[in-house]
Amino acid sequence: MENDKRAITGALAAATCTLLGTASPQPVQAQEEPDWNFDTGLLYYGEGDNRVQDLSFDVLARRNLLDERSLTLGFTVDSLTGATPTGALPQALPQTFTSPSGRGGYTISAGQLPVDNTFHDTRLAGRVNWQQPLGRLTLINVGATASNEIDYLHLGLNAQLSHDFFKRNTTLSAGAAVARDTVNPIGGAPVPFTQMQAATGGGGGGEDGEGGGVGGPGESKDVTDFMAGITQVLTRNLLVQLNYSYTDSSGYLTDPYKVLSVIDPNTGDGIQLTPGVGLDGPTYLYLYEHRPDTRKQQSLYGQAKYFMDGTVLDLSYRYMTDDWQIHSQTVDLHLKWPLNSTDYLEPHLRFYRQSEAYFYRPSLNDGEPLPDYASADYRLGRFNAFTAGLKYGWTSANGSDMSVRLEWYRQTGKIPRNMLTGDQLLVNNFPDLNALILQFGYRFGR
Repeated sequence: MENDKRAITGALAAATCTLLGTASPQPVQAQEEPDWNFDTGLLYYGEGDNRVQDLSFDVLARRNLLDERSLTLGFTVDSLTGATPTGALPQALPQTFTSPSGRGGYTISAGQLPVDNTFHDTRLAGRVNWQQPLGRLTLINVGATASNEIDYLHLGLNAQLSHDFFKRNTTLSAGAAVARDTVNPIGGAPVPFTQMQAATGGGGGGEDGEGGGVGGPGESKDVTDFMAGITQVLTRNLLVQLNYSYTDSSGYLTDPYKVLSVIDPNTGDGIQLTPGVGLDGPTYLYLYEHRPDTRKQQSLYGQAKYFMDGTVLDLSYRYMTDDWQIHSQTVDLHLKWPLNSTDYLEPHLRFYRQSEAYFYRPSLNDGEPLPDYASADYRLGRFNAFTAGLKYGWTSANGSDMSVRLEWYRQTGKIPRNMLTGDQLLVNNFPDLNALILQFGYRFGR
């Protein structure tokens, strides 16, 4: 489930950054006196059908010092609850899954998409960045990040160097980040493609926090990011940016809480199991997923900001590809429209499309040799997503900036017919996802 949480957090990052900025502070003008500025945000994210719910609070404190030096401190707390898909297929009969502690399980009704309704966690995250000029036209920014969850620990370092040219109309930048993430799944990390084990009675799934299986000790992964970019002032009203980024991940990239249904290759029905006396589930045959232990991602990002008599048009495009054969495209559009000297509206539209990973498959056929890798995680499948929203911001009487933003997110996916067998063709194995995002922001300082 950790990958679920990180994906959700990643999906909300753009929402948080709208009000709070990024973890790396932007260049600031020299100040006569040092001052503090604070950006705070409270965000609610809720998926339909009683799926994932997230309540997040973020605060970013920036100390602006003399000569473009600044210190940025950030803190985030996320509380996640709800239900998340397990990767298993809907079946004609109710399905019982075991909880990670081995003391109980949870049951999904017949014909319903299997979701782990024991999903809950709290994430605490912190970050710190220091910005320092190196000469008149060069800035360096270094920082560290850390976050902790019930089963996950992240530690990271980052640095970025930027240099201005041509009367500060051109800025070249380059950066790098390294991270070590440690995963300690509840119940241990299961051995890939091993069977979900039966659980003895005496406890509900809710006490465990999330799904999983009894397995080995914790695992770790290393992530290295590189970025290079150019920002160019083309006219008095037009600013453009182009970035290239590369990410290399290695280590434990499997989601320890995701499973695949094993099916009859002729009918598409799951292989039923009969738990022994005194045991709760599983009622069908499930195997834990297995992903490659390396992933290399590349992306190209372009952005243009155009000023039109007080209105600012912000349009960006990102293309991402990786060696898992996932290709994605993102188009993001913001229009900041002033209503008067203190109030503004900002409509937002975002379109996203991705292809499936080469090892994505909805199920495994009983009696056939196991593949090298396989996952039924819908986030590795083929889907489209659309976000539409509106932000209203204003300046209060004391000079503080406040805002409220409401957005609607919709995701629609499709499993290729050649991946489905028998009765699977009659069932919606990739249900649509709808979510509501509500965010309040408050920015103040002296």
